[in-house]
Amino acid sequence: MSQILTIEEVFKAQEVLKDVARHPRLVPTKFREDAEIYLKPECLQHTGSFKLRGAYYKISQLTPEEKSRGVIACSAGNHAQGVALGATHNGIKSLICLPAGAPISKIEATKRYGAEVCLVPGVYDDAYAKAIELRDKYGYTFVHPFDDPLVIAGQGTIGLEILDEMPDVEAIIVPIGGGGLISGVAFAVKTLRPDVKVYGVQAEGAPSMEESIKHHRMIHLNSVSTIADGIAVKEPGLNTYDLCNRYVDGIVTVSDDEIAAAILALLEKQKLVSEGAGAVSVAAVMSGKLPVKGRKTVCVVSGGNIDVNILNRVITRGLTVGGRLSTLTIDLADQPGQLSGVCNVIAQLGGNVISVTHERMSSHTSINACTIRLELETRNAEHIKTIREGLAEAGYTVVA
Repeated sequence: MSQILTIEEVFKAQEVLKDVARHPRLVPTKFREDAEIYLKPECLQHTGSFKLRGAYYKISQLTPEEKSRGVIACSAGNHAQGVALGATHNGIKSLICLPAGAPISKIEATKRYGAEVCLVPGVYDDAYAKAIELRDKYGYTFVHPFDDPLVIAGQGTIGLEILDEMPDVEAIIVPIGGGGLISGVAFAVKTLRPDVKVYGVQAEGAPSMEESIKHHRMIHLNSVSTIADGIAVKEPGLNTYDLCNRYVDGIVTVSDDEIAAAILALLEKQKLVSEGAGAVSVAAVMSGKLPVKGRKTVCVVSGGNIDVNILNRVITRGLTVGGRLSTLTIDLADQPGQLSGVCNVIAQLGGNVISVTHERMSSHTSINACTIRLELETRNAEHIKTIREGLAEAGYTVVA
């Protein structure tokens, strides 16, 4: 490690954050029948993310001279809001470099917390490079989003809270982007309770830490692509890589479809709004990618700052993946009563037609035929199969 992290620092951060951060209680769930799954809902934190903890603690420990120069940070959005709030609360000027593609809701929230915003073309790593350039040019104090022992110590307070509330916890599942959150949680938990398993989860489209641990060296990804914008990081930090290598028991990845399904499940079953990055821990549990059977397990839901427009798309995707929405394309004879007959079969089998697209001029059908495309509300994949079989038995040709 380039700098030393101590458990005393994590306890000091807990004291500093005692009256600053919220301390969301654990929430029991039914995401798995064969394990006790609880949520640590940091999506309910001030600024909507755990990032407030590390950012605030780092800023609180700056010298008067460092504070006088103002602070600069780079972020996909959540760290930005934490730094903005922490700086404003301490009477310090803040400038935040964000990727130009960051959700509008996160950009506007950062401004509302009192920061000046600089939008940078590209992803997080491009924003980081710009922040370093401006730091060197104007003398700002840089607040790193994850690779700083004080920031990591602040995030580690989540681990202390889990152990305080659930002393018999057996496994903790944590999202990973740059690695600050899992580094702090794993360090604090393993220092105090080495028997507790700590697992990390990344998006399939941004597996920088997983690849680095697998190859025993720092890996820089050429590109990242995932709906979990908060963890779309090309390369982990030096400190976080070292801490994950020493304290994390395993890292898995989840697909965007699995993330979407987890966001939907959190919304429907727990009434919690999670962003993609926050839902990856639940996605890993729902998809059975971690050995939590029979274990008392806590999933850290790290943030809830999802853009409403993106949420709408994610819900639709999650419904489709879960078999709750389906689309059927059917070839029909172009004569009266055909559509009515199709709808009757679907209704008898419990499906609900929510849209119909009718096409007569397709080059793929005969002159006396037409194609209809139906969007249905269904219960699950088995229900879709039943409807398809029912239509076929009634003499209809389902082509897709």
